[in-house]
Amino acid sequence: MRNTSSWTFDAIPDQSGRLVVVTGANSGIGYVTARELARRGARVVLACRDPERGQAALARMKEEAPGAELELRRVDLASLASIREFAAGWDLGRLDLLVNNAGISMVPYAVTEDGFESQVAVNHLGPFALTGLLLPHLLAAPDPRVVAVTSLAQRYARFDLDNLNAERSYSPMFTYAVAKRATLYFALELQRRADAAGLRLRSMAAAPKLTRSNILTGGPHAAKGRLYRTLAPLVVRFAFRPTPEGAQTSLYAATVPDLPGGGYVVADGPMQAYGSPTLRTRDPAIDDTDTARRLWEVSERLTGVTYESVMRRA
Repeated sequence: MRNTSSWTFDAIPDQSGRLVVVTGANSGIGYVTARELARRGARVVLACRDPERGQAALARMKEEAPGAELELRRVDLASLASIREFAAGWDLGRLDLLVNNAGISMVPYAVTEDGFESQVAVNHLGPFALTGLLLPHLLAAPDPRVVAVTSLAQRYARFDLDNLNAERSYSPMFTYAVAKRATLYFALELQRRADAAGLRLRSMAAAPKLTRSNILTGGPHAAKGRLYRTLAPLVVRFAFRPTPEGAQTSLYAATVPDLPGGGYVVADGPMQAYGSPTLRTRDPAIDDTDTARRLWEVSERLTGVTYESVMRRA
């Protein structure tokens, strides 16, 4: 592994000429990722679910990154119709970088309009569909890259493809771990398929360290009981790291020039919860190619989005 103990945002190379989409860019790690890429010259599309929150984030980012090329577009990763509308409306030509950052965590059981459990939908099936539909634009770029933001929680997944949508049982915590394991499987399998097709696409995965964001306190969590709403912000404040630190792994995966495709970027500190970005070469998901392949086939069937024909034409 490379020594990255001193890696900071200052090491991000010039991003001029790159066109970037960051999902969930209105807050947390996604906001910092989008802002830092824009500060270094990238043209960044903030792909957000809530237009009002997206507009507020866009205005703040323009103040923090004067002169940056920024725009807001709506996409709801819980809706295949919204994802298809976003992709069909893409009119900016080639896409150099897609950061699949948006996610939800440990929410009460809910089913999307497409019939998917919400955590699996937003964290895996939505990004799977979005990436596939944007693939022609990615493959038109000279050095395209896709970054999938997973989680340290994926290590604790009880992965059962026959219960992917939690049809038989639901646990907010373990279903989240399954969804984020699926995110990692997707990133690794996308690279294997790109390599097999002779494509120059680089697919990366990144797991943030424990990070202060609204993933445990915002959205559906607002409806939880008073005890949760009191304790969760305290835990996040005292045990988790500031949001910019959490975005390091995503930005490292998105910008370091010589990273190999299929890399998995984590923090190099205790339990991968703290420290600086590094490439991880050993993880159960990295070697489990059979489950990754089967998950890919299930994901294509559930979303109706296939990659093979696009890869063959490229």
